[in-house]
Amino acid sequence: MNIVWSPLAVDRVSEIAAYIAQDKPAAAEHWVKTIFANVEHLKFSPEIGRTVPEINNRKFRELIYGNYRIIYRIEPEKISILTVRHGKQILPIEEITA
Repeated sequence: MNIVWSPLAVDRVSEIAAYIAQDKPAAAEHWVKTIFANVEHLKFSPEIGRTVPEINNRKFRELIYGNYRIIYRIEPEKISILTVRHGKQILPIEEITA
């Protein structure tokens, strides 16, 4: 199954990495590599993430990595990575269902 990153998800990863890199550039690089590695597991087991509680729809799932939520949607031919958010941030539903 193909994995497709939305522009929003790529922007969020870049923003978070830039913030981490202010203090620890090596940690930021490691964080980005690990995010992408975790997402790669979805190719073989797309349902490993839990259902997003705010939506309660089995197509919308999330992987948890540290303090971050990697939110994705399972589609017939692909997995769409919708966004990456800090777990303490409110998740705007329109951000992932649009």
